Amino acid sequence: MDKIGHRLFQHIGDSSQKSVPDRHAASPDPGESDADLLDAYSRAVVRVVESVGPAVVSVVVGKNSPGWRGEQVGAGSGVAVSPEGYILTNNHVVQGAGRIEVRTADGTALPARLAGADPATDLAVLRAETADLAYASFGDSGKLAVGQLAIAIGNPLGFDSTVSTGVLSALGRAFRSRDGRLIENIIQHTAPLNPGNSGGPLVDSRGRVIGINTAIIPTAQGICFSIPSNTASWVLPQLVADGRVRRGYLGIAGQSQPLPQHLALALGLAANQAVEVVSVNRASPAGRAGLRPGDMIVGINETCVTCVDDLHRFLAAWPIAEPATLTIVRNRRRITLPIVPAEAVACTVAG
Repeated sequence: MDKIGHRLFQHIGDSSQKSVPDRHAASPDPGESDADLLDAYSRAVVRVVESVGPAVVSVVVGKNSPGWRGEQVGAGSGVAVSPEGYILTNNHVVQGAGRIEVRTADGTALPARLAGADPATDLAVLRAETADLAYASFGDSGKLAVGQLAIAIGNPLGFDSTVSTGVLSALGRAFRSRDGRLIENIIQHTAPLNPGNSGGPLVDSRGRVIGINTAIIPTAQGICFSIPSNTASWVLPQLVADGRVRRGYLGIAGQSQPLPQHLALALGLAANQAVEVVSVNRASPAGRAGLRPGDMIVGINETCVTCVDDLHRFLAAWPIAEPATLTIVRNRRRITLPIVPAEAVACTVAG
């Protein structure tokens, strides 16, 4: 990898500090007034905006045609993650874009190109034509706590550099990406978001990016979602290096189905749910392994399989081309099949 890539990994590595205030810190003085507490809250938000705001950009998407400024077809937000011009945003903001332009907090317009995208996590990386960009660092989303202060910065409805605040209202949520894969450990928060906030950062009180804002429920109030920073920091270097996230695939279409309770007990299975193989691509790893429609996948290596998402999780972490073992139920018998996952050129919902 080039020197830029190594420097980028160093920036990502800055996220090892604690994200949650010391639980053993002294409690607030009972005599402290509400005004004092609100003033401290305001100062914290102001400090964050001053430090992170310059790294937040507006992302403008246009058609690939002359005079594209008059052909804007979309807009969103992004956050610079290295001084070399790498900007993290949502995949759905730039998907299908002909031309991309980013506009910094001081109004500077910069041409940008798509460096890589991962629809499975709704993340994308842009590369702006600059060598001196203010950038933000990641926090550790694995150390967040419900009730923690959350600050969203972005460009909702075209209003640049808009700040909203709230708290983390839930952790560990999950929802489907546009390609059907399950995105896990989603952060739910109450910092108000609107169209155009997508791709902008969710920041903690210390100015560290803890999430990338990605979705809202239009009919609800105060229910907003962000991709966690730990997911982003795992995806980002792969997009910079390869333009995509390498994942394995088996080559099946499958669906979750229950197994008869007595059969699960007789075969010593950990669960009475399995993935039924609906179809098999003959030229795929599953086809070469001898998997057949009607087979019920109950495990892969030591991992219990009850739904397609279990297969996705395993394949995201398992080295491509490394042999694995499938456990299936066929004709009421439990058998094992060796299989070698291959790299997925385009991620499919079924695995």
